[in-house]
Amino acid sequence: MELPVYTKQQLALRNGQDKPQIWVAYKGFIYDMTDSRLWRNGKHYEHWAGQDLTDELQDAPHTEAVFEKFTPVAKMI
Repeated sequence: MELPVYTKQQLALRNGQDKPQIWVAYKGFIYDMTDSRLWRNGKHYEHWAGQDLTDELQDAPHTEAVFEKFTPVAKMI
């Protein structure tokens, strides 16, 4: 299945505030975190939804394996 493609601006709207979806990007893929209890109101500790978190992962207490629990919903260009 071919994933839809979104821009950084489109991703930014899926922040749990402007739109109900809570999406984040990592390594070119967009993940839907809407159902994750760790992303309530579009915030996860000091991180906000609607952003590319690729460069921020190094500061997280977890590895990129956390994204294996989620299915990508789109690609980011």
